[in-house]
Amino acid sequence: MKKAKCIAVLGTGSDVGKSIVATALCRIFYQKGVSVAPFKAQNMSNNSGVTPEGLEMGRAQIVQAEAAGLIPCVDMNPVLLKPSGKSGSQVVLFGKALGNQSAEAYRKNNADLFKAAGTALDRLREVYDLVVMEGAGSCAEVNLMENDIVNFRMARYADADVILVADIDKGGVFAQIVGTLECLPKEFRKMVKGFVINRFRGDVKLFEDGVQWIEEKTGIPVIGVIPWFNDIKIDDEDSVAIEFSDNTSEDHENGIPKIAVIRLPYISNFTDINPLKQCGGVQVMYLEKPRDLEDFQAIIIPGSKNTRHDLAWLNQTGWTENLKSYAGNGGNLLGICGGFQILGKFIDDPEGLEEEPGRSAGLGLLDVETVLKAPKTTTLSGFLWNGISGLGYEIHMGQTRRLSGSPMLEVYKRNGDVCNEQDGCVSDNNRVLGTYMHGFFDIPEILKKWLEHIGIDGAEVPEVYGLTARKREYERLAEHVRENLDMEYVYKLINN
Repeated sequence: MKKAKCIAVLGTGSDVGKSIVATALCRIFYQKGVSVAPFKAQNMSNNSGVTPEGLEMGRAQIVQAEAAGLIPCVDMNPVLLKPSGKSGSQVVLFGKALGNQSAEAYRKNNADLFKAAGTALDRLREVYDLVVMEGAGSCAEVNLMENDIVNFRMARYADADVILVADIDKGGVFAQIVGTLECLPKEFRKMVKGFVINRFRGDVKLFEDGVQWIEEKTGIPVIGVIPWFNDIKIDDEDSVAIEFSDNTSEDHENGIPKIAVIRLPYISNFTDINPLKQCGGVQVMYLEKPRDLEDFQAIIIPGSKNTRHDLAWLNQTGWTENLKSYAGNGGNLLGICGGFQILGKFIDDPEGLEEEPGRSAGLGLLDVETVLKAPKTTTLSGFLWNGISGLGYEIHMGQTRRLSGSPMLEVYKRNGDVCNEQDGCVSDNNRVLGTYMHGFFDIPEILKKWLEHIGIDGAEVPEVYGLTARKREYERLAEHVRENLDMEYVYKLINN
């Protein structure tokens, strides 16, 4: 059986726009009626999601699958690394957690992981007509290249043509491109068939001489200069998108209600907050440094890949005192997943699933106790909150026992199976809420009800939500990229 053609979108560095370009290509080919699938051999991110089978994979490939009109499957992202400490990550293979591994241990397993990823890619190539591959970080890390399973080594395995993405907004775009090529062995350099310059601000015509210089210097065409945009809402892959977000009051308008999100060191699934950010009449601020919280309508403690570490960070930085004082004065708090665990009485990790075994005292704002233990919970879940139905997902190692207070959610379905279970906890004063449910805000009725619960009335909540809203954004992204990319050149690459 003839295998599908592959095209690889690699980058000169992290956060240059590989995921966005790959997503756009998936949508563009889908629009043309091509049977196209995304693939990333190895993803390193704490922003993951769950497939309909209850398996875990990177959110970027879930986004790309949706853009390609497909139901996500773990073959699209066979290896997922979730950083959980200074030197280690949880390794997820084909959607199931294998446990934490150090960088050295991971390197020793490299051959097996490369083989597994290659097998996943082969399966996709037997089903689809085209596979859009995405790289990771810089494709020219010379010290890592020998053991890299996601960039040129995998592109070579797939006999893929490579499109190299560079970010002009970061500065030094000429050095990014030329430097990357100079670091590559000749075999890999020959695979690069075109450059995409991403995040250009201003008049693209003013960069024509820059394009000419790059093409004359490298002998490789610049096939697109993508203008900067911030009005197309595509879920981000990594928390780098919110790294520089320690907002101050001067960053936001006075008189508009504010909600704060604590930017934990190991923050995960930060896309839970995206629906809030799209509401009119509400300001969302990510905070790292402790500050007075009196003027915030609510504080959200998001998910964490290392809850005990992030709990210690809250203690060391002074956040713990601020949060307890805020709650004591009647403030509204919401903890999601790891944030829910942090709000409880303690977190016990007897087997050292995150790092060292031990027990950490929580904030004590909810009367719950958490024990971290395997197996990992990964479910797509249907739930009820105050009589309103929602669909979310759960990804956690913890098992939490409620000692008092009320459950927050009624869960009626997990991975397609009917159930009758409860999730989360609500304090006696109804001001502190905690849940394991990611995607809680995705339903407009729930989002509006929660805003009213914290005292924000009349917020402009988007009427279109979920996959319908995301599809609209994929269409807009495809149009934006298609207008600024030489698609005829790309079509020639895939038809060779």
